[in-house]
Amino acid sequence: MIPLSVLDLAPVPAGRTVRDALRNTLDLARRTEAAGYQRYWLAEHHLASGVASAAPQILIEAVAAATSRIRVGSGAVQTGHWTPLSIVEQFGTIDALHPGRIDLGLGRSGQRRAEAARKAPPPAPARAAEVVDGLLIPAPFDYTRLAAKAAFGLHGALLQQPGAETPDFAAVVDDIAALLAGTYARDGQEAHATPGEGADLALWILGSSGGQSARVAGARGLPFAANYHVSPSNVLEAVEAYRAAFRPSDVLDEPYVLVSADVVVAPTDEQARELASPYALWVHSIRSGLAAIPFPTPAQAAAHDWRPEDRDLVADRVDTQFTGAPGTVVDGLATLQRVTGADELLITTITHDHADRVRSYELLAAAWHRATSRVTVPQRARR
Repeated sequence: MIPLSVLDLAPVPAGRTVRDALRNTLDLARRTEAAGYQRYWLAEHHLASGVASAAPQILIEAVAAATSRIRVGSGAVQTGHWTPLSIVEQFGTIDALHPGRIDLGLGRSGQRRAEAARKAPPPAPARAAEVVDGLLIPAPFDYTRLAAKAAFGLHGALLQQPGAETPDFAAVVDDIAALLAGTYARDGQEAHATPGEGADLALWILGSSGGQSARVAGARGLPFAANYHVSPSNVLEAVEAYRAAFRPSDVLDEPYVLVSADVVVAPTDEQARELASPYALWVHSIRSGLAAIPFPTPAQAAAHDWRPEDRDLVADRVDTQFTGAPGTVVDGLATLQRVTGADELLITTITHDHADRVRSYELLAAAWHRATSRVTVPQRARR
C-alpha cells in the first residue's frame, strides 16, 4: 500500500462564509496530519463563490503554521498568472518560515487559458468509455465548450495584466529551477531571488493529460501528479507520457507518480452516497458557468431539476468519484493505484458539513492502514 495525501480547495458550504471555509481548512489540516496523511496541498481557484483557495500561498503558510509534520504545498500554482520570480520569492518566504516542509507544485492551467483565448483549442478526440482492469476511464470531456463561454475571456482579463504574454511552460519551470538554484542568468546578467535562492522546496509538476506538463516533468526528472479527479479520461495517457519522458535527475532516480481521486467515505455505502449527492450539482456549476457555487446540501441537490444534457455534462466526474463505506472505497482506490501504478494517492473530499468531511478522511486513513501491515514510503518520496 502507498501513502495518502490531501488536496483541499477550501470549499465554501452553502449558507456559510469564506471565514468558515478557511477555519475548516485549518481544522482539516490538523486532523489529517493526526490521521497520518503524507502531505496537504491547496489548489488555486479564482472567481468562484464556492471556493476560498484563491490565494494558496497565504493558505499554505497558515496551514504549515497550524501543523508540525505534514508536508504542505500547492496543487497547483497556475504559472500563467505569476512570474517565475514572484513564485520563487513567495515560496522561498514560506520555506524560510517552515523549512523543509514545503512542496511547490506547478501547473499550466493559466497558460492553457491564454492559449485558448488566442485560438479555439481542438475538441477532445472521440473515444468511448472503457473499463481498464477494473478502473473506469470515461469518454473525454470536450473542454472547448468552456472556452467558448463569455466568462472565459473575462476571467483571463482579470487574471493577467493587459498585454501580458504567457511564456512557454518548460521555460517557466526552468526559470524557477534556476532561481532556486542560484544559477539564473540572462544576457550576461545574473539574478538572485531573496528569499527563494537555496530554499529547500520540493518541486512538482501537475498535469491532466499526456501533453507538455507530463513531458516536462519526465524530462527534468521531477515527480508528477496526474489528475484522475478532474480529467479521469486522460489519467493513463498522462502517467504513460511522464514515464516515457522520464530521465533520472538529482531529484529522482526513477519516476514518481501521484494520482488524485475524489472520495467520500461514511460508515455505510448509503450514507456516503447521500453525502456525495451534491457533487454533481457543484460540478455542473463549474462546467456550465465556469465558477463553483457554494457546496449544496443533499436536500438542495435532491430538489434540482436535472435535464439529460445536464447529466451528460458531469457524468465523467460523477461516475469516477469513489463513494462508500471504508472497505468499498479502499477497494476502489486500490484499483486506481494498481492500474495507474501510482506511488501515492491525493485525496480530495467535499461534503456540505465539515464534520462529515473530517470523518471521511479519518475513516479512509484508518481503513487504508488496516488494509496492510505496513505502509512503506519509498526513499525518493520522503520529500
